Amino acid sequence: MADLLWDDVKWFFDPHLMGSLPDVSVPEASRLDWQDLLDLVVERGWRCQYSEGERVLALPRAEAALSRPTDAECPNLRVWLTADVLAIFRFYSDEAIDFDVDLRELQGQERLDVFCSFLRKIGRRLGKPVLMHPEGADGHPVLGFDIAADRVVLLAEPLAR
Repeated sequence: MADLLWDDVKWFFDPHLMGSLPDVSVPEASRLDWQDLLDLVVERGWRCQYSEGERVLALPRAEAALSRPTDAECPNLRVWLTADVLAIFRFYSDEAIDFDVDLRELQGQERLDVFCSFLRKIGRRLGKPVLMHPEGADGHPVLGFDIAADRVVLLAEPLAR
């Protein structure tokens, strides 16, 4: 059974209305949560690429990625959920796990199911909500993994058109 049905949420996946790169986050995270996320990526066998600026490096421990000099470029981790669905994690802070997805890659029920499964796996592993906000609208999530419901749920109503 799908967490969400495409016809009920497609408005939130319209790049023209929501921005093409919504912000996805795990609030109130820690370095341990970051490490759990990195371990999950490895355990699931998701194709990934870690980089600092233009340099592609081996996947480090979370402690190393988060302990960089203040003038260093922010590391990022690209994780392919499927061959053509990418999530890009940015190591801005150990207090929140932030990543982007491209809404153009998440069109239709099949891709929505892949995305919801990804959010569920992260949320279950960390025991925390995983929230999607429209691009640049932090604090106003539209959907996310709900711990109590153990699934991805709508957190806002689509605007009437």
